[in-house]
Amino acid sequence: MPGITREEVAHLARLARLELQDEELDHFAGQLDDIIGAVARVSEVADQDVPPTSHPLPLTNVMRADEVRPSLTPEQALSGAPAQEQQRFKVPQILGED
Repeated sequence: MPGITREEVAHLARLARLELQDEELDHFAGQLDDIIGAVARVSEVADQDVPPTSHPLPLTNVMRADEVRPSLTPEQALSGAPAQEQQRFKVPQILGED
């Protein structure tokens, strides 16, 4: 596979509205070529017999089970509220909504 040329890097820089010096063009050409080579190696490894995964290790839910436990009554929860309506906290209107 041919390497990334200075002209290609300059073209990409123009598209991204970046101003690069001549030595930066050479430097970035080498770096981009390395990146493209690494991506090509990864795509060679991935094959049809390898299932796609989102994480290298199996994940399980580690949260506790939901249990009904004693808690505050609505009156107790709203006892310190500055305003309430229909057993709910009443807050000022926002964003012009009804």
